Amino acid sequence: MLLFPMPLLEMLPIPSMLASWQLWAGLSALFAAITSLLAKLGVEGISSNLATFLRTVVVLVLLAGVVLVGGDLRPWPELPRRSLIFLLFSGLATGVSWLCWFRALQLGPVSRVAPIDKLSVVLVAVLGVTLLGESLDPRQWIGVALMGVGAILLALR
Repeated sequence: MLLFPMPLLEMLPIPSMLASWQLWAGLSALFAAITSLLAKLGVEGISSNLATFLRTVVVLVLLAGVVLVGGDLRPWPELPRRSLIFLLFSGLATGVSWLCWFRALQLGPVSRVAPIDKLSVVLVAVLGVTLLGESLDPRQWIGVALMGVGAILLALR
């Protein structure tokens, strides 16, 4: 039995919601917060490098399942070379980021480590504008500055 009557379900903009970058960004933030808390608990009693490795194996298995079930797997020669190069370097940056993240979690409180990590939002805004030619209006720059100041205030003792 459905929780809601069918006409109500048909009125909901489910397909358009699933195509919304805002929905997926919000879910990313939610799961990043959960990840931070679980990682802080998980890094206790083991090395930060081992913790990073174990989490990476779990991510790899999860994503392999998603790619296989979704039918997204393609032969290497069919993939754009440019995409492969950028994803290679993105993967290296992710690995280094995760190694640093777990070490920071091992040494400090998650409530102060996470805000510093989220300075990446400020950095990506600046880099997006300078390297990718994106633009932000004055109101958005104020938001970026406030995020930076907020992260620093949260991280300070």
